[in-house]
Amino acid sequence: MLVSEVTAFLEQAYNVLNQHYFGGILPPVIITVQSSPKTNGHYTKFDAWEQSNQGYREINISAENLNRPIQCVIATLIHEMVHHFCDQQGIKDCSRGGVYHNKKFKEQAQQRDLIIEYNPRIGFSVTSPSYALVAFIEGQGWQGIDLSRVGGHSVPGGGSDNAGNSGGDNGKPKSSTRKYQCRVCQNSVRATKEVHIACLDCNTQMFQVEK
Repeated sequence: MLVSEVTAFLEQAYNVLNQHYFGGILPPVIITVQSSPKTNGHYTKFDAWEQSNQGYREINISAENLNRPIQCVIATLIHEMVHHFCDQQGIKDCSRGGVYHNKKFKEQAQQRDLIIEYNPRIGFSVTSPSYALVAFIEGQGWQGIDLSRVGGHSVPGGGSDNAGNSGGDNGKPKSSTRKYQCRVCQNSVRATKEVHIACLDCNTQMFQVEK
């Protein structure tokens, strides 16, 4: 599996979903695929990345959970995009250190074709795709994508929206991933752009690993 293909597709999907569900108002983010076995994804409410003196928020999709149906992965991506929307609009959608999702989050998520269920520990956070979202995904031609082995597939287009880092005439994304690693704990992340990133566990800047 090529991580660059996964992130390229997720960036493409972000652009399409931003137009369809958020009117295109969400600023760009850096999308990563990192190990996070205890959650399907996360959103940083601070600029975790920097490029050309411009800060970017991060949406991470759990590497361990890419083997879920594409409808569920897309639902997770929209979930994190709702957090991004709420953050941009000044809507307090979480409490208890950002863990507990309140009814404001539920309201915004349901407006974006997500089914939200309650969990006593994390609030209105349990997310699944609605029939409307499944139909939209099918309309984009995404239903056959298996992100757990995306390296063996051609990633189809997502309508007429700009697909960001997607590839040339054959429709396959370019392989341009960069690996960044912490000098202290050796944790690593991948990105499709040259960026400046720090390891928050060790409070030190990560360095780019030479290919």
